[in-house]
Amino acid sequence: MRNLIYIFLGGGLGSVMRFLISNYTQKFWHINAFPMGTFLVNTSGCFLIGILTAYFLKVDNSLRYLLITGLCGGYTTFSTFSVENFSLWQNENYFILILYALLSLFVGVMMVFIGYYLVGD
Repeated sequence: MRNLIYIFLGGGLGSVMRFLISNYTQKFWHINAFPMGTFLVNTSGCFLIGILTAYFLKVDNSLRYLLITGLCGGYTTFSTFSVENFSLWQNENYFILILYALLSLFVGVMMVFIGYYLVGD
C-alpha cells in the first residue's frame, strides 16, 4: 500500500511539473510550430529516468516507486517508452525494439486520428 501512495504522490508532482515546464517553455519559445515545451519535457524525462534507473539498479528501495513510476510516469510516459527500448537494445532484442518503436509511433498517431474523427469535426 505504501508503494501505491508513493506512485500517487510522484504522479501528481510529475503531472504538475509537466504542465508548468511545458507551458512556460512554450511561452518563451518564439517558433510556434515546434512544440518545444513537450520536446523539453520528453527529453528531460528520458534523461531523468536514465539516471534514476541506473541508481535504483544499485540501491533497491521503495523510493523508486515515487521517483521512477510516479514522478517520471506523471511527468512523461515517453521516458518509460524510451527506457523500455533501451532495455530491448541492451538485451539485443533488435527486432522487438524496432517493431515496438515503430508500432508505438504508428498506432499511437492512428489512435489519436481515429479517436478525433469518431467524435467528429
